[in-house]
Amino acid sequence: MGVGRRLGVAALMTAGAVLLSSAGVASAQTATAAAPVAAVRAETPTFVAPGKTLRLGAKGTAVKALQSRLRELGYQPGKIDGQYGGTTLTALWAFQKVNGISPTSTVTRRTWNALEAPRAPRVLVPRGKPTRVEVNLTQQVMVLYVDGQVKLISHTSSGSGIPYCETATWQGKTQKFCGDARTPTGDFKTTWRRSGWHKSYLGQLYNPIFFNGGIAFHGALSVPLAPASHGCVRLPMHVAAVLPGLLGTGVPVHVRGKFVR
Repeated sequence: MGVGRRLGVAALMTAGAVLLSSAGVASAQTATAAAPVAAVRAETPTFVAPGKTLRLGAKGTAVKALQSRLRELGYQPGKIDGQYGGTTLTALWAFQKVNGISPTSTVTRRTWNALEAPRAPRVLVPRGKPTRVEVNLTQQVMVLYVDGQVKLISHTSSGSGIPYCETATWQGKTQKFCGDARTPTGDFKTTWRRSGWHKSYLGQLYNPIFFNGGIAFHGALSVPLAPASHGCVRLPMHVAAVLPGLLGTGVPVHVRGKFVR
């Protein structure tokens, strides 16, 4: 899928965090994996936005139109069920950030207009491999390209940049771990991974895919708008449920930018 002539397709919010407690990982994985992103091409009928203001918790045909459009563009709203919950919210945030809109849970005319004429994600590595991942730390967005086309766009939360020292029991010993909670920029490749919940010395990671030492893409129950991790790239749970099936080993990962609070 591409944007433009080949338009690449391209949690509830509490104190800036998304808690995806309303949907189980298994159901999210089934619903999302069963519905691949649709191709968006020049001949595709123009999307006409309902224009109705939507707030978190809304239900109905306008919500279903929002979810369908987000999926069509490569975002991951979860099940197309006409219910505006946490999975739809994180997909909306990713779309708003890519389109220069301050992320919010309320869908107003500005967001609807952008859905009618969406921007492509900014390409960080123009000469990168056709299959690669780009992480935009400035926008807190991850884009997966497959064969030169945008396959998936997701909201993320990377390293907070706040130094930490934590004590944890690891390998049978009580140890102290310190770091700067930074997600380093640079060029890396995906390496090892684990299925399901994986315990690290700094917490639990869901479906982690490592790409820079102990730094990984992984699902988390809290994926706030601001960077909040120890250095990993947090993903919404329903995105982390399907990413292993889309992202192989040895795939280039390019991390660029800097988040400004």
